[in-house]
Amino acid sequence: MRCVIARFPFNLTKSGVLDSMKGIKPEPVTGESVIIGRRHYPVKQVGQVITRQDRRDFSAGEVLRAMTLLGFTCRTLPQAAPARIESPLQRASALLGAPLAV
Repeated sequence: MRCVIARFPFNLTKSGVLDSMKGIKPEPVTGESVIIGRRHYPVKQVGQVITRQDRRDFSAGEVLRAMTLLGFTCRTLPQAAPARIESPLQRASALLGAPLAV
């Protein structure tokens, strides 16, 4: 499959990616990841290995798109729940505690 990563065209195949990642130890996953074989690899690590480019030259989205089209399972970061905003009155009330029931 032909894809463009960091403005450079690459002809990638699923077997080629598997061969490239063989023997590569996965780094700890802190963001988006790709499952290759039975291992979870960070997207940027996979992109660096298959393109032989610096990680700053491409985005995680470019690699995620290419790996998804090749049939690999990709995982993105779950969306964080919005932070609950408390008013100063609510915060003070929480610090004082709830009144005792009589």
